[in-house]
Amino acid sequence: MEVLVAFSIGLMTTCGIFLLLRSRTFPVVVGLTLLSYAVNLFLFASGGLYPDHTTVVDASAPYADPLPQALVLTAIVIGFAMTAFVVILALRARADLGSDHINGSARMKAQIRKRRSPQALKTSKKSTQHTKAQKAKENTP
Repeated sequence: MEVLVAFSIGLMTTCGIFLLLRSRTFPVVVGLTLLSYAVNLFLFASGGLYPDHTTVVDASAPYADPLPQALVLTAIVIGFAMTAFVVILALRARADLGSDHINGSARMKAQIRKRRSPQALKTSKKSTQHTKAQKAKENTP
């Protein structure tokens, strides 16, 4: 049982980190959600995995620790609220910027591509050489 839970936590953490490294907003939101599920499962497993123990204390029956269960329940509610907020924020950013890229809008990317084009590089090299030549003329007596 413990091996299955540990493997599940590791798999969800790995997938969450992989999705966090994507450049679109939706995979990042799903990655954050997967990471929060992995943390919730870890907190739940930290209380001990006893299938025959109850949370309601009885005089004769062994009981499980209710604190991790309460923490996980609270974390689920907070995680759901934060996921809803991030989804709304991503939708608003998509509507305002016209792109759902994490690192900027499509217009900014077009400007970067334009700056990196071979023609722009030639122009910048010429202007740099021209500036160096002007400074050399100014420094000569």
